[in-house]
Amino acid sequence: MRRLLLAPVCLLVACAGSVPARRPVASAGPVAVASERPGNAEEVAHEAVASALLATIEAARVASGAASGVRPVHLGFAGTPSGAAALIVQRAVQLVGVKRLERGVPDDCSGLVRLAYQKAGIDLVNHGFLAGENAVTAIFRRAEGRGAIHQRRPRPGDLVFFRETYDRNRDGLRNDGLTHIAVVESVERDGTVTFIHRGSKGIARSRMNLLFPRTHRAGEGGPVLNDFLRAATRGQRAWLTGELFVSFASPGAM
Repeated sequence: MRRLLLAPVCLLVACAGSVPARRPVASAGPVAVASERPGNAEEVAHEAVASALLATIEAARVASGAASGVRPVHLGFAGTPSGAAALIVQRAVQLVGVKRLERGVPDDCSGLVRLAYQKAGIDLVNHGFLAGENAVTAIFRRAEGRGAIHQRRPRPGDLVFFRETYDRNRDGLRNDGLTHIAVVESVERDGTVTFIHRGSKGIARSRMNLLFPRTHRAGEGGPVLNDFLRAATRGQRAWLTGELFVSFASPGAM
């Protein structure tokens, strides 16, 4: 369905935390089974439709931004982020480019979100761990128990959860449950979410568009909609952020 015009980026190392994983958590997000490259007339047609739709969306977004004088990147959500969410995003942005996290938190994806949320006075793991669960599943359990999990359009400061971003149990299958977590920085009018996370090369930004979860780039030379999040290994193709998405969680209830 998509053309691979760029080498995969933001491929992950072990990001689920240092605590052993529990049983895989079922995903509420989309799961794709398409081939790596467009291989038939149906997939080519889908790509053409996606490109046309995105061109229309982009034109409207640019026109709206030019008319209002407001940067479109901040118009993807209703209202403005809360004070706590603003602090969370501020801290996450400060960490972009950092290669290793400071002492006191794990040097992985869970450590990044914990540092960001600490800025707003929220300790994401003070509820403790259950036997066998990792940091990502522990934070998800906390969010689920407090009613913070949602599938709505996200807001800056939201957590975003992903599944099977790497082969945690090393069996060559996609059966590892929740393995990655990040902080939403911004949402564009076309639905593209920019999030900040701890990847294999340090703290970085990546993109995700759930309207087109299986599309890497909007047409030849167009903007990236979904970055690659899982590397192609042992016969498994590379997977995009939109394909591995599970849910968001709002900081207000955390």
